[in-house]
Amino acid sequence: MILYFECFSGISGDMSVASLLDLGADKHALLNALDSLNIDGYKLEIDTKDKCGIFGTSFNVVLMDNSHSEESENCHYHHVSEAGQDLSEEPELSHDEQDSKHCSHHHRNLKEILEIISESQLTENAKALASKIFNILARAEAKAHNKSVDEVHFHEVGAVDSIVDIVSVAVCIDNLNITKVATSTVYEGTGFVKCAHGIMPVPVPAVVNIFQESGLKLRITETRSELVTPTGAAVLAALVNIDSVPEEFHIVKTGIGVGHKDFPNANILRTMLIEEPKKKEL
Repeated sequence: MILYFECFSGISGDMSVASLLDLGADKHALLNALDSLNIDGYKLEIDTKDKCGIFGTSFNVVLMDNSHSEESENCHYHHVSEAGQDLSEEPELSHDEQDSKHCSHHHRNLKEILEIISESQLTENAKALASKIFNILARAEAKAHNKSVDEVHFHEVGAVDSIVDIVSVAVCIDNLNITKVATSTVYEGTGFVKCAHGIMPVPVPAVVNIFQESGLKLRITETRSELVTPTGAAVLAALVNIDSVPEEFHIVKTGIGVGHKDFPNANILRTMLIEEPKKKEL
């Protein structure tokens, strides 16, 4: 079977985990795997929610200071534009900017993160996949900041919630026994995000770097928001290993990961387990 990502509303780390859980990944296996990381300062909220009348799973990492992750993987970048927002007005705080107030986590580097993964009780396959995602993310951030991978200390990669998101994706993929992965064209929004060095365009530099390196297809939409996060892009770059799905296929199962933003279109990430029709014997 093939796992197919439909990214018509972008992709983020938390939406990826939510969609895979909705697809049937074992929640208890995930919780046991996360416990083995020996990191604390958070709790999980896994719930059922809807967007535009479509119900799916929501996955939130809640920090112990009561700030919600909502893919707070990135304290470098803070949204300026939201859906329908007039950029001439004072921008409201996005979830990233709200979370930047809580970026007191230890800023781990890649070596420290890989050691956390290596010393956990994850399967070897899950460890390898999580490490692959982090390495892709590290290269993209290093290039964006003109540093070597070893020099970069990530808010993004080092934050507890991002470690949980990425490890959770790896554990869910391993639990579902997925070996073939494809994706649709990935839809991204437009506008700008505010960072410590100024205002940057959407997609942010790390996302651009990941798409350039991986060759994934990107389409810019008129949605005034960041739809693709660096972690979401890194997940796809690490997982996708086939160029396209069959022209005809059976849908075996569907998963819906609910996002945390509200747009006129449903802010969801849909995954499908698909298989080619069996040829009839003559």
